[in-house]
Amino acid sequence: MKKNKIRIAGKVFSAEEILAAQHVYFFAQSPLHQQLLLFLREWFSPEKTISLQTSGSTGSPKRIIVRKEQMVQSARMTCDFFQLKENDKALLCLPLDYIAGKMMVVRAICGGLDLYPVTPSGHPLAGTTTAFDFAAMAPLQVYNTLQSPEDKKRFSQIKRVIIGGGAVDPQLEEALRDFPNDIYSTYGMTETVSHIALRKINGAGAEKGYTPLRGVSLELSDEQTLIIHAPHVANETLVTNDIAEIHTDGTFRILGRKDNVINTGGIKVQAEEVERIIRPCIKGNLAITAVPHPRLGEAVVLLIEPLNNPGILKREVKKLLPRHQQPLHIFVVENIPQTGSGKTNRVAAKKLAMQKATLPDSSSCH
Repeated sequence: MKKNKIRIAGKVFSAEEILAAQHVYFFAQSPLHQQLLLFLREWFSPEKTISLQTSGSTGSPKRIIVRKEQMVQSARMTCDFFQLKENDKALLCLPLDYIAGKMMVVRAICGGLDLYPVTPSGHPLAGTTTAFDFAAMAPLQVYNTLQSPEDKKRFSQIKRVIIGGGAVDPQLEEALRDFPNDIYSTYGMTETVSHIALRKINGAGAEKGYTPLRGVSLELSDEQTLIIHAPHVANETLVTNDIAEIHTDGTFRILGRKDNVINTGGIKVQAEEVERIIRPCIKGNLAITAVPHPRLGEAVVLLIEPLNNPGILKREVKKLLPRHQQPLHIFVVENIPQTGSGKTNRVAAKKLAMQKATLPDSSSCH
């Protein structure tokens, strides 16, 4: 059974108090606290299900219904894996619109953790003085944190950190390699109510592949996409669009998404793989996408932000990529489109590339 109370910044609130609209002044102190109160009312209500919104990284965001018991099972899996104990201090710095933020709250309830809400921002540790035992952060939050010596020190003192909502790129992983705390990249989705696999990215136990959590089994489809069996947290077997390889030890690696494959001249190019290779020579965000091409079928397009010089970049990219992966167009855009959870919005990026391709003067480098 799920517990009927939550500890927030050292103060315990019962389900009865939450539902009776007590402590309204406490929850009025910030928009995040107000959002937290709304979610807690939903969580402690008699309803057995809850509505969740997906991030919409490859299409329109959609709402799905999951059972609260599935969220409890997911929370227990995480608390058990990290050996979290009652009154451990947990940082909530992710939006409560999406599963990652909601699951931090559920873990606090199920594990008896002491939850500290901090308004989601690019610098979530700025001004904090609490020594946290557990935190979940997005890759961009971690990257920004490392740019500030004070925040970097605070980050190194969080005993266990999980990074999710997007891929941890190799440069960020390298920057975290020698940190003294335990840092993990997560793999999961809204349909599996948060992560179903973890990969340690620093220290002596750093791993190349993701390890599935207890009760999760995997296989590959005929198209080499990952199939997830996780009956405790998912209503049905999930056939994902994630192209993967499963290793003999049971760990796995994500190579990219099936729907992010570009077919150019009969050769298939994985957008994420190209992004990974060229990221070190690009300032700011980037996105690899495609536009229609009369001869090739699809032409590879690189979207970059104004910090970069397209001419210089084209020469750098040529050195790094084989011919079939090289962008036919490099377009400078104001910002790379992103979803609410910080992932590249692939649909919007493709639309932007197609708009740029039809403009006579499109700030491109052919």
